[in-house]
Amino acid sequence: MSLRPTIETRRAIPALEGAGVKLHRAFGFQDPSELDPFLLFDDFRNERPEDFIRGFPWHPHRGIETITYVLSGTVEHGDSLGNSGTLGAGDVQWMTAGRGILHQEMPKGNARGQMHGFQLWGNLPAAQKMTAPRYQDVQGTEIPEVIDDDGTRVKVIVGEFWGKRGPVDGIAADPQYLDVFVPAGVKKTFRIDTYRRAFAYIFDGTAAFADASAPGGVLLEKEVAGQEVNIRDLSGDRTLVRFGSGDEITVQAGPEGVRFLLISGAPIAEPVAWHGPIVMNTQEELMQAMRDLRNGTFISPAH
Repeated sequence: MSLRPTIETRRAIPALEGAGVKLHRAFGFQDPSELDPFLLFDDFRNERPEDFIRGFPWHPHRGIETITYVLSGTVEHGDSLGNSGTLGAGDVQWMTAGRGILHQEMPKGNARGQMHGFQLWGNLPAAQKMTAPRYQDVQGTEIPEVIDDDGTRVKVIVGEFWGKRGPVDGIAADPQYLDVFVPAGVKKTFRIDTYRRAFAYIFDGTAAFADASAPGGVLLEKEVAGQEVNIRDLSGDRTLVRFGSGDEITVQAGPEGVRFLLISGAPIAEPVAWHGPIVMNTQEELMQAMRDLRNGTFISPAH
């Protein structure tokens, strides 16, 4: 076994998207090779409806997949293919834009006006960029959860983990998407296939991830359980952790436990030509997409 080093730990930064939705962006619109096959990750979490209610009106996508995971509140969605529906707390939508789709996503708060969800963009390889669009809408009740003896809980959204397989399938990046809770003071190791790029995103509680560059993969000078810990050694809410190569990560939960997403996928390693919600391989393909948008052929049945 080889421990993955922690390449970088950074906080998500505030951003404004759609028609004025306030969110935090962990990565996106930077170096697309950094977390290939993933392009962007947003945390849209608000306590006030005025910060999200205007939503994400009609906009195009081509050449990517968007993964929306709702924790609280709802998201009403519709698209140019005639699909519509509502994602509730715990639900997931995996949309493969393929050759082109127009859609909208309109968040609605819960009874207290709160909204929380995540959106991840995954790239498509050249051979699949012009495939037919498709949706996979998954209710939270369909997502398996594994509970370990120490209280660790893992929801398996995509991929296989601890003998359970997530309900979303047929995804180009062969990803693993896990929602993980580790109780206070517990140290836990998770396997990740060596060929995958991987990151964690902490959204509740605190934790430290072992660093292979430290002697013996040291987490902290003192273990958390039953001892006082310097809080500066722990990463907290809205923190992205990027990992290097290896086949496992180890996390030490802080005094109140930690909940994080653990996401990995197989790199595509192809050229990226990217403008907003359209991601192709060449500038000519990108220009063609813009022409298609202008002349009304963006969502035609064949290209």
